[in-house]
Amino acid sequence: MFVVDSVLTHLPRSYRKVAIKHRELLKFGLVGATTFLIDTTVFYLLKWTVLAPKPVTAKVIAVLVATIVSYVLNREWSFRARGGRERHHEAALYFLVSGIAVALYAAPLWFSRYALHLQMPHTSRLVEEIADFTSGQVIGLLLGMAFRWWAFRRWVFPDGDKHVRNKGKQATTRPKRVVSR
Repeated sequence: MFVVDSVLTHLPRSYRKVAIKHRELLKFGLVGATTFLIDTTVFYLLKWTVLAPKPVTAKVIAVLVATIVSYVLNREWSFRARGGRERHHEAALYFLVSGIAVALYAAPLWFSRYALHLQMPHTSRLVEEIADFTSGQVIGLLLGMAFRWWAFRRWVFPDGDKHVRNKGKQATTRPKRVVSR
């Protein structure tokens, strides 16, 4: 929290208002940047070593490792003001949404490799690496990130205050009994 506050104090006033308004999105983005580095590192370590012939498998494992780190960071930092679910229910939803996102992350890489054949021996090593990075680390990331942002806010970390307010409104806005005389 201190990091965010110190960054906010260095922003010009007009940007500071926007940053405060979208604080949750900015935190989600910072968690995403951190897990992007984890994902990229694990992906290339696996792809260039033990999983060289299986880049999609390497990508899935990398995304899974990054997802575990992402859950902890998002739960404890990005969406800590949200919730309202029991922790095990929340975690199950998080990993279900993230499982769908894994498919979104891996689909462009699969398409690049196996539908477009952007791999050796059909292309050069340089083209293969550029295609893998673009499809797996850029397009896949953007698809997965957009889906996860929407799904996390909608189902995993619902606005806790909203649920409390809605319950209060339901209690106060019940139809009144009309007693005829």
